[in-house]
Amino acid sequence: MLERAARAAFTAAPPARQGTYAVTIVLTDDEEMRALNRTWRGKDAPTNVLSFPASDAVSEAGLIGDVVLAYETTHKEARDERLVLADHVSHLVVHGVLHLLGFDHEKDEEAEQMEDLERTALASLGIADPYAEREARAAEVSP
Repeated sequence: MLERAARAAFTAAPPARQGTYAVTIVLTDDEEMRALNRTWRGKDAPTNVLSFPASDAVSEAGLIGDVVLAYETTHKEARDERLVLADHVSHLVVHGVLHLLGFDHEKDEEAEQMEDLERTALASLGIADPYAEREARAAEVSP
């Protein structure tokens, strides 16, 4: 499942150069994720996924970085949001790999591009749009 999700991200956003690319996917607990988040982002709390690029930009084939998932946080999010855990995990892997490929969501335009790529990757796996409900709620609030 993890490999399929990573491959879907690569298919949705292929690197500029052809070659064999790899990522390491690390499954951990909230305690270790909290330590990583504190060390690398200055946030003293666990998070669902972190990406650690091997270099500043994907310039050649090979290992492009690590995607780290925290089980407890991911499981809680899936339960609270009534998501299938495997679908949520797949989404987080896609999200993390896209970060390694240079995509971000800090600005609205970047976020839209990244979310579109996530939708494409997840659809290829038969997973529903994770942003559809949020957008439907936003449309209800907007005049």
